[in-house]
Amino acid sequence: MTNIRTTVSPHRDEAVRRELLFPRGRPLLLSGGAVITGNPLMGGWQEADVLIGGSLIVGVGPGLLTAAGDDNMIVIDCAGALVLPAATDFTSPAGSGTLTPGNVADIAVLQLADAPGTPVGAVPARGSHLDILVTGGHVRLWNGRPLDEASAAAPPDGVHVFDSTHPFTGMWVDEEDFVRQELLPNGRYDEARGDRPSAYQGRYWVSGTRIDYLDDLGFWAFGEFHDGTLHHAGYRFTRRCPPWTSAR
Repeated sequence: MTNIRTTVSPHRDEAVRRELLFPRGRPLLLSGGAVITGNPLMGGWQEADVLIGGSLIVGVGPGLLTAAGDDNMIVIDCAGALVLPAATDFTSPAGSGTLTPGNVADIAVLQLADAPGTPVGAVPARGSHLDILVTGGHVRLWNGRPLDEASAAAPPDGVHVFDSTHPFTGMWVDEEDFVRQELLPNGRYDEARGDRPSAYQGRYWVSGTRIDYLDDLGFWAFGEFHDGTLHHAGYRFTRRCPPWTSAR
């Protein structure tokens, strides 16, 4: 029989958050996560605990949860998450931090799955998979937000709506007339390629001369406007006049 593993998200209890606001010297236990210590002697575990006392890491490995009640620990669920040094550089291991007992507790906890309630599909501000950040033994981020924030902030919409006469709206065409990208005044784009109409569609934002795209398929891309030319994904586009003006 084949064992099927499912990806889970750690449970974020409001009561635990309140305890972390006023820990009163209690030890913290990051429990049940996949732990990468960065220490070649210690290695890592698919499921283990990291115990923090004061500003230091005091224990790493399986089984620490059994003493949680005896030592009055604040237990932080890390099941389904990756626990690793906050300063991790895989290209230069010598410069990375490690989760070695006695080291300062600078630790990042990364969720491997989207948090419950994350909108499905391509949306801006989906939230970070950086779930918890501990520096100097203190929790700074909780559930991806500063610990002292009482509730989740609503994702910003951020769509720039342009008048149809704006110099960036309208049809932009590459030098071969193969890609035709229409920047609509409502903050949407519609890109045709060859004989394929609407090959890509999505939303766009403009900041100065930079344009960012969020396609309905879920990927992000960008371009830059220079001297009347739009540079995007290896193409050079010029604006075809008159600009788009009719309603959709």
